[in-house]
Amino acid sequence: MSMHNHFRVRKTCIEASILLEPLVDPFGRRVSSLRVSITQRCDLACFFCHREGEHDPGKEMTPAEIGRIVDVAAGLGVTKIKVTGGEPLMREDVVEIIRIMSLYVREVSMTTNALLLPGKAVALKEAGLKRVNISLHSLKRETVKKIAGVDCLDQVKAGIRAADEAGLKPIKLNFVVMKGLNSGEIPKMLSLSAETGAILQLIEYQNLERGVERWGDLCFDLTPLERMWDREAVSIEEQIMHRRKRYTLADGATVEIVRPIHNTVFCANCNRLRLTSDGRLKPCLMKGDNLVPVVQLLRSGAGKEELVEAFRLATSLRAPYWSEKV
Repeated sequence: MSMHNHFRVRKTCIEASILLEPLVDPFGRRVSSLRVSITQRCDLACFFCHREGEHDPGKEMTPAEIGRIVDVAAGLGVTKIKVTGGEPLMREDVVEIIRIMSLYVREVSMTTNALLLPGKAVALKEAGLKRVNISLHSLKRETVKKIAGVDCLDQVKAGIRAADEAGLKPIKLNFVVMKGLNSGEIPKMLSLSAETGAILQLIEYQNLERGVERWGDLCFDLTPLERMWDREAVSIEEQIMHRRKRYTLADGATVEIVRPIHNTVFCANCNRLRLTSDGRLKPCLMKGDNLVPVVQLLRSGAGKEELVEAFRLATSLRAPYWSEKV
């Protein structure tokens, strides 16, 4: 399909979506975003990876199955998709998946380690991918190796260049801050943001999955930085998602702070459901005991009404905020 025809079909699909009663959870939050893991495979081994909260994933969804589910989600008011993994670029059919998803929603973006972006960035852009979040947790070769298991710094930088040249912007750089390991690199990461125009996301180390064992040693308090930038930033823009602040600093850097753990403001303004790589709806990253099967319904011949009810059930299971007691 040519790019012109693809976007003509995309416009038709979006306009033709029959908007049902939108998804609203018991606490009045409307769900408009879906985070879709398309694989748990990855070519790196970051020691803190939360794997999107997945346990013992089963068979990956096919592009057609993903398309059916996204179509239903769009009819329920979902307008944005974030594609994740694992590493989504590990799937050979990732361009097809993006093309199908983009038929139904206004925006498809992706979180990636960028190692495979140089060979795929242009095709992904043509398929409808809008922008990328790229994981870059250090600018030091040895630190990257400690975190990811391999020295891949040059490959990540090449991926960032490829994304920029393909127009997958704004690029966001995901930097998980770890005390004593990479926390001293925040000034250099801010300089990189100022130089490249990329948005830096400083992400709180999460007490989840494989990160649990070292959380007490590595968790770095980002509160002082928030307070400083609240006073000193040239401008502050509040994002709809999680009411997260985006700071523009005097040197031209743009930075956001992601602090989901024990952050009731973050949770209170969450508008997202998750879809695991094996096709289960997940109301919250931090919980693994309330998943709702959806692709299994498709494989058993279920119709659209049953898929809609699966989305409504998952939405009804959302908690007001995350804690060990909720």
